Amino acid sequence: MARGPVYAAIDVGTTKVCTLVGQVGVTGEVQVTGVGVVPARGLLKGMIVNFDDATEAIRLSVERAERTSGSRVTSAHVGITGAHIDCLNNRGMVTITRSDRLVSVEDVSRVMEAARAVGIPNNREILHVLPRTYVLDGQEGVRNPVGLYGFKLDVEAHIITGAITSIHNLTRCVEQAGVAVEELVLEPLASAEAVLVEDEREMGVALVDIGGGTTDLAVFLEGGVAHTAVLPIGGYQFTHDLVIGLRAPFAAAEEAKVSAGSVEPAAISVEQQVEIDVFGEGGKRPVSRRLMSEILRARTEELLELLHDAIRRSGYSGLLPAGVVFTGGTANLTGLPALAEQTLRLPARVGLPEGVYGLVDTLRNPAYATSVGLLLWAVRFGADQERGQAGFSLGEVLQNLLSWLKVRT
Repeated sequence: MARGPVYAAIDVGTTKVCTLVGQVGVTGEVQVTGVGVVPARGLLKGMIVNFDDATEAIRLSVERAERTSGSRVTSAHVGITGAHIDCLNNRGMVTITRSDRLVSVEDVSRVMEAARAVGIPNNREILHVLPRTYVLDGQEGVRNPVGLYGFKLDVEAHIITGAITSIHNLTRCVEQAGVAVEELVLEPLASAEAVLVEDEREMGVALVDIGGGTTDLAVFLEGGVAHTAVLPIGGYQFTHDLVIGLRAPFAAAEEAKVSAGSVEPAAISVEQQVEIDVFGEGGKRPVSRRLMSEILRARTEELLELLHDAIRRSGYSGLLPAGVVFTGGTANLTGLPALAEQTLRLPARVGLPEGVYGLVDTLRNPAYATSVGLLLWAVRFGADQERGQAGFSLGEVLQNLLSWLKVRT
């Protein structure tokens, strides 16, 4: 049975808007009590291109989640992505000023602020400052320095920025739909909360979230995020290729991709066919499933090459023994892990969202990894509604983050 505050998460994607409502059960697990999924409108490659359409889609999604949960959604954690996202790593350093030389939460807050002091263009805004590792008096690999004795505290932080225009447009759409934005969360970070296991984070892994309009990449090493990037190719391009190759309407091509999509044409006999709606007279007609697979494989190979280049440029290509974890709707394509292992020369698997119970029948799909991850992020890092209304300090947020890191190590 659930208890405590109500949490909400909104995944504003290129193809769908998904709102989840949840609470924490008596055993500490996250229970999903409300789900609202509607087709997205007004977005292109993760960014708002029509304010009114996007706002209406968000409003409908929130209303559906409210009806199924019986709870009012007044604030939510919201996912953000898009080609405007960029990242960098920076270091901060402070001296420990307490007379007993024990590191406090305030010291951690100060060193994170020092790491945050990095020059960025006026048209960009910082979304996340995430600690990768702490160094205390030269001792590296410190995960939670609070309570340790020392004189100088350093932090290596991963800083994620986005274009102010895109950030404010998304925020305005959500607020216009009647929901306050508690925090904007980069979508691959949210997805990682739902699909990665601790061994993968520790040893080195690349999370690849193939969304509707973009493919998000997040590299994790030694338990923390080391690199993030967004590629401007997503499931939309896969479906669009089928539209051209099969001469079929977009909706029909999307349905065929979801129900019979594969990237292994050699494993499909020439006799196998799929009936879909096509342009022109006659309505439905059979199309070769092998032809479909050849089309999808060509686009998949292009995406994998882009991923290979992005991982190589990150500098971590030789540090990923846990390989690649794919999620997002396009991760359902049959044969994707095998093709990825062949192309990237890394282990590969498809990540299903974990960590929640309740209304999860629909959510047990890579397409909902970001939505589930956003809800988990809200529970683990966010303030409840009452504290959100009253305000909370950076120190409180850092204490939540440090407690979470302690549990995971």
